[in-house]
Parts: sequence; C-alpha cells; structure tokens
Amino acid sequence: GNLGLHYVQLDLAQLVYTTTPLFTLALSRGLRGTCHHPLQYAAMGPICLGASVSLLSEVHFSRPGCCFLLAATCLRALKSIQQSTLLQDEKLDSITLLCLMSLPSFCILFLAALVLEVGPAWDGSLQYDSALWACILLSCLGSVLYNLTSFYVISLTSALTIHVLGNFNVVGNLVLSWLLFGSHLSGVSYIGIGLTLVGMFMYHNCDLIAGYWHARLGRGQMKPD
Repeated sequence: GNLGLHYVQLDLAQLVYTTTPLFTLALSRGLRGTCHHPLQYAAMGPICLGASVSLLSEVHFSRPGCCFLLAATCLRALKSIQQSTLLQDEKLDSITLLCLMSLPSFCILFLAALVLEVGPAWDGSLQYDSALWACILLSCLGSVLYNLTSFYVISLTSALTIHVLGNFNVVGNLVLSWLLFGSHLSGVSYIGIGLTLVGMFMYHNCDLIAGYWHARLGRGQMKPD
C-alpha cells in the first residue's frame, strides 16, 4: 500500500480499495469454502461500483502504482479472512490476537527496514522534534485501536462484512464533508451514494428481499387464468 502511494494519489488508492469486498468474497469462497446468499453476491456490484463512482474524479493512473494497490487490496482481504478464522474458529479474543501479532510484526518490519531502508529509515531520526514524535505515537495508538475494533467487528460478523462497511464509510465521509465543510457533491457522487445504499440494503436484508419476492411469485401463481 505504501509503495502504491509513491506512484499514485490518494483518490486513486481509495478507488482501488473499494474493490476489497470482491477480493474478500472470492478468497473466502476459494480458501474457506464459505457460501453466501445469492443476493449478497449480487449486492457486491452496487456496493463496489457505487463507492467507486462516489470517489471518481480526476485520478491519475500509474501502472506500477495500480499493481501495488491491487496487491495490497488482495493481501488486505486475505488478512481479514485469516483473522476471521483465528477469531471465530480458533476462539481467540481480540486483545490476545493483537498481542500475538505484535512481536512477529515488529521483527518482520525491523528486518525489512534493515534490508531495504537502512539509510533513509534512520538518517537524522534522532534529530526529529517532539511534535513529529508525538504524531508518530498518535499514529501508533490509532493503528492499535483500529486493529482492536476491526477484530471485534470480525468476531461478531465476518471478514466480508467489515469491508462492506468500509465502502459504506466512503459514503459517510462524503456526506460529513458536505454537511460540515460545505464540499460540493456532483451528480455522479449522488449516483454513487445511491448505488452504495442500495447494495448495503441488499447485503443486510437478503432474507427479507427473498421472502418478499417469493411471496409475490406465490400470489402470482395462485391467480386464476
């Protein structure tokens, strides 16, 4: 993900990340054999398309950047599926999982920094002012809290649901920026928001929609010729 942001701007990165539910759906089906309601498969279209359209603007494409971002998206989906297995099947709690992940993550990142960025990573780092270190610590705290809340959501729902909610977060950010800062929303943005909301309704109310549809078909078949 960080390598991708070296080549493209944040708007394109967010555009690519909206496809995470599709990767999660495919990987959960292929790796775990998880079966979902047919309407949940259908809901991926408006959810991903709507979130993408909501972010659509003057994006600048870069082939290496898109490749890195797609790889990051696939790895993010795979990580969520693995976490779902540990939290739901292995019955680990969120704090224990985070503690178990901490030391291996530190070792992997430390070795990667030594091998790939030993010069840029440490050059002048001790001369950074206190404000920068405070921001770094706040970033670390935010990352820990984000992981904990993600683990709680995955343990209560599924890996797919958390990424579906992530696309809904795109709509929330657009609406809040419009309400709080007066940001302009184009007609395409409204279409994207509408598609995302339709997809969210389909995803979370599959049984209700299927029951209503079967009831309509049943009444239609009972009518006399």
